[in-house]
This record gives sequence, structure tokens and C-alpha cells, in this order.
Amino acid sequence: MTADPELDRLAYDLDRAHVFHSWSAQAALDPLVIAGGRGTRVWDHAGRSYLDFSSQLVNVNIGHQHPAVVDAIREQAAQLTTIAPSTANLARGQAAERIVARAPEGFSKVFFTNGGADAVENAIRMARLHTGRDKVLSRYRSYHGNTGAAIVATGDWRRIPNEFARGHVHFFGPYLYRSEFWATTPEEECARALHHLERVVQAEGPTGIAAIILESIPGTAGVLLPPPGYLAGVRAICDRYGILLILDEVMAGFGRTGRWFAFDGHDVVPDLITFAKGVNSGYVPIGGVIISDPIAATFDDRVFPGGLTYSGHPLAAASVIATLDAMESEGIVENARRMGAEVIGPALAGLAERHRAVGEVRGEGVFWALELVADRETREPLPAAAMGALKKDLVARGLLPFVQDNRIHVVPPCVVTDDDVAEAVSIYDAALGAL
Repeated sequence: MTADPELDRLAYDLDRAHVFHSWSAQAALDPLVIAGGRGTRVWDHAGRSYLDFSSQLVNVNIGHQHPAVVDAIREQAAQLTTIAPSTANLARGQAAERIVARAPEGFSKVFFTNGGADAVENAIRMARLHTGRDKVLSRYRSYHGNTGAAIVATGDWRRIPNEFARGHVHFFGPYLYRSEFWATTPEEECARALHHLERVVQAEGPTGIAAIILESIPGTAGVLLPPPGYLAGVRAICDRYGILLILDEVMAGFGRTGRWFAFDGHDVVPDLITFAKGVNSGYVPIGGVIISDPIAATFDDRVFPGGLTYSGHPLAAASVIATLDAMESEGIVENARRMGAEVIGPALAGLAERHRAVGEVRGEGVFWALELVADRETREPLPAAAMGALKKDLVARGLLPFVQDNRIHVVPPCVVTDDDVAEAVSIYDAALGAL
């Protein structure tokens, strides 16, 4: 690409004149211009390169512009760009086949959506219709998407201006570093969090609860790995009261944790699985619900009252096929697992030893968080002004970070290399040292 700084100015000016951005006060925005990318890097029109340790919105698992996925989209576009979801289409069927092949036994069907939020929306709808119940329980520390029920299932602040959906109840999940349960060990945190959840179930009336929805690993809320036994304990509570378990794998699924699904490491099988992001790295918008056979059978002779014009869009389906095939043949999930255990985890632990602002390091695969504090003893979060300055410094040093509240989420693509991590850690080191 020929460097042309004027295109950066044009892109910026057009954006500020005409684009309305998510989750933002518009006047204060100063968006970074991105013109291209490959693997773990992106660049602007002037040619300045950035190491992408955000994976954009923790979705570019296979890296930017993977040639096999780009070729698959191009080939599908030459054959058939779009077709109604009521038809049978080979690409759509093959994408569904590959997805259920990675799911547990007892899952045969996929309902395709445009992304993660409407995957959650439709999973909740299926749970309510299957059970004949209404209430949905979810964690306060969670994010499930920006549609009607999904945003109200969300626990963080974004729920509050948008509480128009009915029947949602929230509870606290395990988070030992900032325990709501006065716990001092993972075992205590797990047991007390499960006791709390069961008491909420009992107090809300179990016969009115359709589902409990959880991110297998809460992502935006802080990369909160569940303690051993927690997800299995939630499954047991659901079974005890006839409640469905929905596991939200939109961010954690398809390689992010070094496993195909994050829940694979937790001895649990849900009733419904939502996905998006990593299934095709967002090359074309797609998401969906993987449906257990008993729930799918509910709609064999009963109309499912839901649908989307672009459900199972052929271009998106082709990108799913190519992504999952490339991840399999190139060992990309295994790379994510190795990088987390042998490279990223030890490197971030080293940052914690060198910088007192790092209160805790947690994660697995290519899914990590540095929780930053003003004081290690009190665990007071690093203030917003300091986090804003840190983010600006990281970008100036050539790294795209994922910064949320008082945390840096270290979430590179699953194709990240040892050299990429070394470069990123050097940048984190310098920026933390300048605080």
C-alpha cells in the first residue's frame, strides 16, 4: 500500500461528520483511523503500524485478513451473495455442521443470527417458550449484548438506561479478588457464590425461572475465570429446579481460552450455547445459538416465532467454514493454549513483579486481564484519569489495547507469536513504568 496521509484525514473527517459511535458522547471522540491489517497488526493510510492486542472487540481470533477466509468470502460472493433463510444452502449447512461438531453430544441444530446480542435474545426466547416460564437470572458482572433482553440480562451500567425488557433478575458471581462473600480461597468463593445463587433462585420462585444465563468466562467484566466447580454447581442448581442453563460463549468461544469452547474445561454441558465473534473473527457479521436436541424438538411441530433476514447469510457461512477449517489445520487453538500457559501468563506475572500498580493477573489462552490498582493493600482501583492516560500512552507506543474500567485486557489474536508477546510486554512495561 502506498502511504497517503491525506486519506487518514479524509477518513477521520468523514467519520466525525457522519458516523454515530457506540457507547459514546459524540463530541469528545477522537477515533484512530485504521486502513488495513494482517495477522496481529493493523495500520493507517500513512503506514503507521500497531500491534493489535485488543483483537478489536476480542473477536479477531484468527487474525486480520487470513487469506483462506478472505478467499472463501470472495469465492462465495462470485457464486451467490445472498439467499433467504427459508432456503437450503450448502454453505449454511456446512457451517452449521462444523459448529455442532465442536459442541457436546446432544446438540444437532444451529439457529443463525447476525451477531452475539441477537443470539442471546433468541436463546432467551427459546428458553421461555420451551419451559413456559418467564424469569431469567444473570450476573451483575456480565455483558450479553445491546438488544432488548440481552442488554437487560447484562449486569453492568449499560443495562440501567435500557431496562425495558421484563423478567430479569441479577445475582453476584465469583470474583475472589473483589469477593462479595468475604471469601479468602477459591473454594470458599465457589461455595458461597453457589449458596447465594441458590438462595436467589428460591427467593424468586423456581417454578417461574426459565433460565440462568452466564458468560462461561465473563469477558468485558474482567476475564473472571470461574473457580473449579462453579459452572458444574450452577448446572446442578438448574437441574434441581428444572431451569435451563444458557452459556454465553460469544467472547470466550472458538479458541480464545485455548479450547474450542471455554466451558469444555469445566465439566458442564449447557442447554443452549450462544456464539459469534471468534467463529469467523467478525469478517462478516454472524452469530447463533447451538440448540440441545430436547429444546430443538420443542419446535418440531410448533412454530418458533423468530427469524432474521440474514440468518445464515452465505458470505458469513463461507467465512465460518474457512475459519474453523483453518483453525483446525493450522493448530490455532493449540497455539492459543500454549501461548497462554508458556508465554503470556509468565510474561504478565513478570509485569506484576515489576509494577505495584498491577494488583492481579488472571486468564488463560489469549484471554487475560491486568487489574490495576492505586494501592495493592486496599485494592483501590486505579483512577479513570490514570487509565485514560495509560491507554493513550500505549497507543502512542504502537499497541492497540483493550482497556476497561481499571483493567488492561490482554487479548491478542489466537495466532499471536512469542515475538509479538515480547514486543507487547515491552510496551506495557514502559507505559506502566511511566504512570
